[in-house]
Amino acid sequence: MNRPGLSGAALAGAALAGLVLALAGCAGLQRGSKPGGLHYVIGPPYEDAGGWHYPRAQFDYDETGLAVPDTQQHGYTEDGESIDPQAMAGAHPTLQLPAIAKITNLDTGLQVLVRINDRGPEQRGRLVGLTPRVFDLLGAAGQPQFRVRVQVVEAESRRLAAQLESRGAAGEPAQAAPAAAVAPAPAPVAAAAPKGIVQAEQLAPLTGAQQSVKGRTAAALPKAAATTTAAEAAPIPLRLPEQVFRVPPRPGPLYVEAGTFGSLQYATILQARLAGLGAHTATRYDAPRDRAYRVIIGPLTSAAAADAMLDRTAALGIAGARIVAE
Repeated sequence: MNRPGLSGAALAGAALAGLVLALAGCAGLQRGSKPGGLHYVIGPPYEDAGGWHYPRAQFDYDETGLAVPDTQQHGYTEDGESIDPQAMAGAHPTLQLPAIAKITNLDTGLQVLVRINDRGPEQRGRLVGLTPRVFDLLGAAGQPQFRVRVQVVEAESRRLAAQLESRGAAGEPAQAAPAAAVAPAPAPVAAAAPKGIVQAEQLAPLTGAQQSVKGRTAAALPKAAATTTAAEAAPIPLRLPEQVFRVPPRPGPLYVEAGTFGSLQYATILQARLAGLGAHTATRYDAPRDRAYRVIIGPLTSAAAADAMLDRTAALGIAGARIVAE
């Protein structure tokens, strides 16, 4: 029955508007829709609640921010894997898929190796979504978010991309091999520390942790290798083993990074534009040349304060601002 006061033309117009909105939503993030076989993917730019994202291959990726739980329970990831809340896996808005990454809880120093295989999280200002099992192993069970560092493991990620791309180029179906048929992933390498200081220690398996296959660890790709060894040619497993390491924690505040530049001149212009928010320019000695100068706002005392600052930068027309953990 038609609602009182609405003509047939009005109803038709409302239906058409709803269809347009639905089609517009299709251009955003779509996850877990259908199986397509395991494949390497980067993908086009897309928009979701977090704004516009521009995926690209970043084998030297090393960023900090906030991690949130990935609540997906069923379906398929963007690269064609079955979603498993107990897997050592994560979702990132722009990295190549799949990629192997070290995930470090900056507050506790607990660190694990995960397979980045999906797009997300959709929550604005969050760096990575992690399965509930990864949250458990990093000591963050029950927390809505925690401060995190995400580092792509370059050698293994390049090898994984090359293996999947070569299989696709050969016209073979890019289906995942059973986890038991491949060698376990190499243990993550801790970040460099001063000489004489313990860099990392492997912790005893936590309650319920699955044990990796013993005696068959795939070696990292040598930088000057003339030939490919059997270990290097072996597929990286679809399910990574549960290995927990501890590195020195890095407790500290959050900031909003409004922009990064290769020129101090442009950084100064943005800093002046955001002077009312307390923005200042910072440098980092190990940053890439095109990101040598960073315009940041903070320190901020909580994730809620960081979210509020993101709102204020957005109101000033600043796109691409993000939350970082220093």
